[in-house]
Amino acid sequence: MNIQPASRLNHFETGVFAALDEKKAALLAEGRPVYNLSIGTPDFEPPKHVMEAARRACEDPKNYRYAIKDLPELTQAVCDYYRSRFGVALAPDEVISVHGTQEGMGHLGLALCSPGDAVLLPNPGYPIFEAGSWLGGAELLFYPLLEENGYLPDLSGFDDGTLARVRYIVVSYPSNPVGATAPKEMYVRLIEWARAHDVLIVNDNAYSDIIYDGAEGYSFLSLPGAKEVGVEFFSLSKSFNLTGARVSFLIGNRDVLSAMNLLRSQIDFGMFLPAQHAAIAALTGPLDGVRAQCMEYQRRRDAFCGALRDAGWNVPNCKGTMFVWAPVPEGYASAAEFVGAMIDRAGVIAVPGTAFGSLGEGYVRFALVRPAEELREIAGILRDSGVLSKK
Repeated sequence: MNIQPASRLNHFETGVFAALDEKKAALLAEGRPVYNLSIGTPDFEPPKHVMEAARRACEDPKNYRYAIKDLPELTQAVCDYYRSRFGVALAPDEVISVHGTQEGMGHLGLALCSPGDAVLLPNPGYPIFEAGSWLGGAELLFYPLLEENGYLPDLSGFDDGTLARVRYIVVSYPSNPVGATAPKEMYVRLIEWARAHDVLIVNDNAYSDIIYDGAEGYSFLSLPGAKEVGVEFFSLSKSFNLTGARVSFLIGNRDVLSAMNLLRSQIDFGMFLPAQHAAIAALTGPLDGVRAQCMEYQRRRDAFCGALRDAGWNVPNCKGTMFVWAPVPEGYASAAEFVGAMIDRAGVIAVPGTAFGSLGEGYVRFALVRPAEELREIAGILRDSGVLSKK
């Protein structure tokens, strides 16, 4: 029997992360040390009160039933958190949970797009932005994020005829992979632009708690008119180290949430109840650990980027996220060539920028998932390997 995958899957290739994992396995099989800075999985523990809430919930047999809907206590916890943390007033019907932003963004195109529609996505940008829109049948249009523009959106290349077909634009600050932040004024202008062109804003707000040098993390929904033209994904993965629990929320415009709810009613029975109880504990508990963790990420950034600059590699400090976006040293033909050289000569694994779009060529992304002293040592290993100057 010849089973062929659906033609829509022809758009996708084996992910770069899977390929890097194979490289890691090969190095380990050879007995070589490996320094994996490719995947942004936090190495911090979840807060103890969150783990305790999950444990108690797991001991209750009733919590193994279908959830169907979000617990009212969870919805209220999100509303209270957004009010206290971001100054945003939310009604309960402006919040729904999703199984992580990856899943939520992956289904958004199915809920909103029809044949002939288009979407605007950042280049470079996180791969699920593209994948979810493609699965929804949309034409993918990309706006550039350029270093000389502070990695802020440039929408000047799209005429009114093109914009008439655009259902939504995806934005994300602090931005993975480039580590940039955006001033509120950028979002104010974007809200005006979205209203003028009848385009929905989809904001990925995964890193508002990992932002450096005294800058303010905020929700774009705190700005006037935002809920009229937009929605926001808010995740507990990075702030509370709950990546495996897959807890995220889609917040904002009721019409968008209604469409998403209708889709998910056909494919989902709700979030596992112990995960909901863990989320309630995270959102209603103390946030001192979140702030301390942000400072630790900043120490890691300073240690790693500073040591790389001392080694002669001019790597700028990221302004937010847990990622460093580094220009490929001179002499290498591509980001992939440089990543391969780092793996072979130093055992250091990073992600080539092209994994995030064509404009990622010339860059690599490191994840700050080791303590500061280890990151400083890894920078020294790169220096001593000679990989920072092609021979």
